Amino acid sequence: MIGLRALPISSLRGISTRGFHATLPSYAKNSAPKVQSVLATLNVKAERVKTYKPVTPGLRHLRRPVSPHLYEGRPVRALTLAKRKKGGRNALGKITVRHIGGGHKRRIRIVDFMRSEAGPHDVVRIEYDPGRSAHIALLKSRNPLSKKPLTYIVAPEGLRAGDVVESYRNGVPKDLVPGYVDKPQPSKKERRLAREAEEAARKLAAKQAHNPFVHKSSVPPLSTDPAAPQTVLDPSVLNRAQTDASSTNSSLSLGVLRTLTLKPGNVLPLRLIPSGTIIHCVALSAHGPAVLCRAAGTYAQVVAHDDKGRYTQVRLMSGEVRNVLQNSCATIGKASNPDWKLRSLGKAGRSRWLGRRPKVRGMAMNACDHPHGGGRGKSKGNKHPRSVWGWLKGKRTRRPTDKDGNKMVVHQRPRGKEKRGGV
Repeated sequence: MIGLRALPISSLRGISTRGFHATLPSYAKNSAPKVQSVLATLNVKAERVKTYKPVTPGLRHLRRPVSPHLYEGRPVRALTLAKRKKGGRNALGKITVRHIGGGHKRRIRIVDFMRSEAGPHDVVRIEYDPGRSAHIALLKSRNPLSKKPLTYIVAPEGLRAGDVVESYRNGVPKDLVPGYVDKPQPSKKERRLAREAEEAARKLAAKQAHNPFVHKSSVPPLSTDPAAPQTVLDPSVLNRAQTDASSTNSSLSLGVLRTLTLKPGNVLPLRLIPSGTIIHCVALSAHGPAVLCRAAGTYAQVVAHDDKGRYTQVRLMSGEVRNVLQNSCATIGKASNPDWKLRSLGKAGRSRWLGRRPKVRGMAMNACDHPHGGGRGKSKGNKHPRSVWGWLKGKRTRRPTDKDGNKMVVHQRPRGKEKRGGV
């Protein structure tokens, strides 16, 4: 009997569901609750990696992550592109990238790394993507006038079909949290205009300071009416009270906003994400796509926000802490499929199915083919490890921060003794 899950949707339209319960045997109707209760009693944990009985040599070491929630059908054709293979060769036919060739046919999934469209989106299903290690989620917009009703995104861990995600890349809607006003970081043009206005106001104040006809006291004069109260409150006290009340309301509104928006799969500017939050798909510019933490199981963590409101410190998985513009966006949660690192292909053929050709060790080559080649027996001639082109391995190729390197890096990733836990 063919399962209903294997049939296409079009073939299920004319099928009636009446009488399906009568086809089950009598012992199977009451078995499911009993099995669930037994598993709950024994607290049996779900299997993370699937292994196989070694019927063949290729199955002996095969390990695959268990993902029963993945959709087993084909992707949306309109959201894919054909992948033309080059075999690692350039336009002249010369091999520029080694160990590439062959493999199964693939189609590139068009993943939306911008998430610029606002409004709620329903998660239709979670799919496998052969072009990346993480899973992807198919979203459907609730806006009937949307230009992109269906989109693919990198699925965060725990996202399932039926969930709702939303993007706040363009700001928080005014009617989402009453009393909260989103104040994004001003652009370069706005900062320049603010500086010009401040300079003009300072010049005007200096000009009025030399004018004898302008009243210089900040406290208004007392009223000449005897019935009016003659006590004047200092304006600084009023401003302080108004500031305290506004800060209290803004903190409450900010707490409500975080409760509504901090959900896996939602996109927020870094200025609205509190410290300690786990994020992925981090952008490096306000109008750029996500470039960091997109692989399976990767994530970053918000460390601190700059007092000036310009940068946010983000700690990457390597241990590096770097500054990212607060107008840049990130997705809440961790990238899906964290058990991808536990996989084992099991045989060389599966590596060829993925388009990977064999890699030959330099020590097994002749002296004319590799710096490690030649010699009698297993020997590389007491040379430091080098590539096939003679480049020294282990040498740093990036300048450190204190030597005109990347100024956005606050703390470099640990190396050497620091990485091993030494002092």
